[in-house]
Amino acid sequence: MSREDIVTIVNDFLIDEFELEEDQLIPDAKMKEDLDIESLDFVDIAVIIEKEFGLKVASEQMIKIKKLEDLYNFILDHSKN
Repeated sequence: MSREDIVTIVNDFLIDEFELEEDQLIPDAKMKEDLDIESLDFVDIAVIIEKEFGLKVASEQMIKIKKLEDLYNFILDHSKN
């Protein structure tokens, strides 16, 4: 799966699930500060990642995701087997 595919899927579910605007979804956007994604929202994101990409995400891994770019990179890095 290409990086562009990952970005599209992630951005689409963030818009749908968290009512974000497309112009907010820039790679440098901070998950908590810029996108107002709370700690409990990360659980939902982990579930969606598992459903969309077939990746299990441990809570220790989610803690390391600070920016949207980190989320894209995590999925890209872990979807390569």
